[in-house]
This record gives sequence, structure tokens and C-alpha cells, in this order.
Amino acid sequence: MKSNLAIIGASYLQLPLIKKAKDMGYVTHVFAWAAGDVGETEADYFYPISIIERDAILEKCREIGICGICSIASDLAMLTVNYVANALGLTGNSMEATRKSTNKHLMRQTFEANGDPSPRSLEVDADTNLSALRLNYPIIVKPTDRSGSRGIFKLDSPFGLEEAVQAAMTESFEKKALIEEFADGQEYSIEYISYKGQHHFLAATLKFTTGAPHFIETGHREPAPLSEQTLQRIQAVVPHALDSLGLENGASHTELKIDDCGHIRLIEIGGRMGGDCIGSDLVRYSTGYDFVRMVIEVACGYAPTFEQVERPRTVESRFIFTQDDLNAFEMLRREHPDKILKVVDYHPENIGHTTDSSNRAGCYIVEI
Repeated sequence: MKSNLAIIGASYLQLPLIKKAKDMGYVTHVFAWAAGDVGETEADYFYPISIIERDAILEKCREIGICGICSIASDLAMLTVNYVANALGLTGNSMEATRKSTNKHLMRQTFEANGDPSPRSLEVDADTNLSALRLNYPIIVKPTDRSGSRGIFKLDSPFGLEEAVQAAMTESFEKKALIEEFADGQEYSIEYISYKGQHHFLAATLKFTTGAPHFIETGHREPAPLSEQTLQRIQAVVPHALDSLGLENGASHTELKIDDCGHIRLIEIGGRMGGDCIGSDLVRYSTGYDFVRMVIEVACGYAPTFEQVERPRTVESRFIFTQDDLNAFEMLRREHPDKILKVVDYHPENIGHTTDSSNRAGCYIVEI
């Protein structure tokens, strides 16, 4: 008899998870607000329940009898994933760890208390007197509880602070914003899989962004061009921070910066797989390891399988923002189609209208 696996979310980001679970022999039960997303038809069973309706999803999962619950690339989904996992005695992370890893203010407080290197920051809301704050510019303003480059601003002076804070709070679920010191350096993301508190390094990803003021990601490269010494220092910093947050099981996605002097500053850590095809595709192409399979295995109470399923190579995800980006993609498709490993998402109607990571015009993965 096949086991039932619950998956939170139905967008294209969850498609690799749904397909992999079916390939592994699980019956997939997908929960999301009905919006015509691809996961609604790909799933064995789809339930039109919003991912924030935790008790309704818990009740249905009890009725179904699931062996595990998971999601990839969504902080919001992890609140429900771990709520249900804890209620049913399944593998997951504690709700305290989940809150710390989905709220940037709580995360920064935790890092400071445990000696993890991270920029200084303060939380503000509608009642904060911004004019009374003593800030060292440049600063970053962001929502306390969102991802995907939503509501992020860099300011070099007090000019525009009130507008930036208001915009960030508008994007925030709890209507709060974080003001943090700007950390210099190149940005990377670090991908780990954890099981019962044991953390396993998978990959380091070089991040490309639009830069100030919004820092929308334009692409990623794996493996990142880092020295063995730097990788060793990263692998000392990140597991300590994971322990600080209490993240013991599943994927994690750490964003950090390394300056010219080699200093590491933690920007944030999500207790889930990185989005933008990082976890679902780049890790597999660059390391040979099936990261998506590992997420399912851990969710179902099994140790992750470290077996290379394909040849490791250097790869990049590239996002389409402009007509020039689209032209470059079409030229590559005509002249070097063998270099294109996957076309993940394609919405040319969004050309020129990108405001954050959720509405870029396309994404494809190439071998370098």
C-alpha cells in the first residue's frame, strides 16, 4: 500500500517536489488556495485550502493518514508544515525554531544572543518615531517576515526612510519592518540538509542581483567560486547558526555576505530549500545529489540518501527581466541548445514589469 505525503503549496515552485514524490511511490496530497496553479492538476489529490489554514489542513491530514509533510522554497508554508508535523508526531522542526527562521527580527535576536555574525538591526512598526532613531547609513529596510526580494530598500541617507518603511510594512504579514546596517561584500547562499540535528553541507551558490535599491535576484551560479579555506569557514559558521535557531530537520537556505577581508555576515536563514531553482535544480546539477529526494526522505523520518544521480557540473540559473534578456535566451536556444538544461518558467508578458522575484519574465538553467 502506498504512503500518503502532504505537500503545502501548488505553484510551479512545488512541481519538482510533487513529481519526485510520485516517482518515489508516494500518493501526493497537495494543499493550496485554488488559483489554477500547476500543482493542482499534477497532484494525486488537491485540496483547495489556503496554506495558512493550519487547523483545516491538520484535520484533513489526520483523516488521510500521512507519513510526512513538506514544502520547498516558501517560508510561509513552513509554518503550516511544522505545525502539522508537530501535531501528528512527524519529522519536522519545532514551532519555536520555525518562528525564529521565518521572522527576521527574532532571527537577529537569536544570532546576537548566540554570537553568530550578523548585521545589527532594529524592528519598527507604525508607532515608531523614525525621526528619533540614530542610524548609521547606508541601511537596508525590509519586511520582518517576507522573502522573494519583496519590500527591500537600500538607503544612503535619511531621505526616503519613511516611504521605505511604509512600503516594507505593507508587504509584511505582521505589518512590521526591519532596519539593518548594510553589510558590504559579495552575497552567497549556502544549502544544507539536516537530519536529527546533524547538518550536511551540499552547495555554495553565487548570487547575482539588480543591486540597490531592491536587490532582486537575476541569477545564481553553482558551485560558487570559493577557496577551500573560505568553504571551511562557512561550514563552521552556518551549522552553528542552524543550532542557534534550533533547525534540526530538513533543508535550509542561508544567505550571507563575505567582504574583501573575508569576514562572513549572516543575512538570514530559512528552514526550507532555497527558491529560484537553487534547491530544486542547481544543487542536483552541480553536486549530483538529489536534494528534493532528501527533503522527502527526512519529512518521512528517513536519513537522507547521499548518492550521486548525475554528473556534477557548473551551472547557472538566469532570469529574464528585459527584452535584451529575452533576446539573449532566444539566441542561446538557437545557437547552443545543448547548453540549456531546463526552461523553468516563461512569462514574456512580464517583460519590463518586474517588481520582485515573483513576477520575473522567465527562468532557465544553463551549463557553463
